[in-house]
Amino acid sequence: MDHPSVIRPSDHARWQPDRMGKSTLFQSERLLVGLNAFEPGQAHALHAHEGMDKVYTVVEGEGHFLLEGRELPMRAGDLLVAPSGVPHGVRNSGRARLLVLVMLAPAP
Repeated sequence: MDHPSVIRPSDHARWQPDRMGKSTLFQSERLLVGLNAFEPGQAHALHAHEGMDKVYTVVEGEGHFLLEGRELPMRAGDLLVAPSGVPHGVRNSGRARLLVLVMLAPAP
């Protein structure tokens, strides 16, 4: 993908029947912008990034953010920040597809 350019996330979704689909929309030394595509019932298990802050933005669908042992409902337009070292994940608990934009950047 050439940058700078307008990106329509749904055009780059990689839907997979057996696991969450991932695609990278942009990557540099300072920023990673990716896309996570979840079919109903799929999840990205709790994990943490040392030295990286992560921002999730729901593009379409609904489900739950997993954050430090909590499950927080999410839907299109919602945003969650997972600071460096904080366990986080996503679960599509809805009946439709869930598309989540993900941004990772070095923590200060």
